[in-house]
Amino acid sequence: MDAYGSAGEEKLLERLRAGDEEACEELVRRFGGKVFATIRGLLPRSEDAQDVVQETFLSAFRSIHAFRGGCLLSTWLHRIAVNAALMRLRSAAHHPETSIEELLPRFDGEGRHASFIAPWSLSPSEVVFRQETRKQVRVAIERLPASYRTVLILRDIEEFSTEETARLLSLTTTAVKVRLHRARLALRTLLEPIFISRPAHRLAQG
Repeated sequence: MDAYGSAGEEKLLERLRAGDEEACEELVRRFGGKVFATIRGLLPRSEDAQDVVQETFLSAFRSIHAFRGGCLLSTWLHRIAVNAALMRLRSAAHHPETSIEELLPRFDGEGRHASFIAPWSLSPSEVVFRQETRKQVRVAIERLPASYRTVLILRDIEEFSTEETARLLSLTTTAVKVRLHRARLALRTLLEPIFISRPAHRLAQG
């Protein structure tokens, strides 16, 4: 988390529990940007993300007296944000999802790649963290079907464990691993036109 630290969060928590309106404003001001970034990764539409940010803070204010510690206030808020975003995704689950198959490698009858696979020094999950390419990567991630995009973001960006991701998405750990593998392969396909032609040392500099 930022330099605010656990001591600063504890004081803020005391003020929130006391109903201090300025403390509520401070919570939004200090963590609103990070909460939005988390939600925006899971929800492609900015309008949806903005709505869920509001839902996140309203939920936090309503349940602040139930917060018993055990983790940083910021960590608790982050989990509320993830859960709120996942709830929004579930509410839209009835919409047909695009297929991921066309983005996955194809193999011939003997199990070999059906087309040439260009060498790439970085995995898609590593490229996600390169500052100079973050916007292009975000656009590529948003092209993934929601069920795969969500797993990729929770595991590779939000750094939830396989078990935590499975619990949040009501999946088995095996399903999470399979979806993550397929999402990484698909993301690689989407990013190839951008990164294959670039020298590896430029990517490494970030």
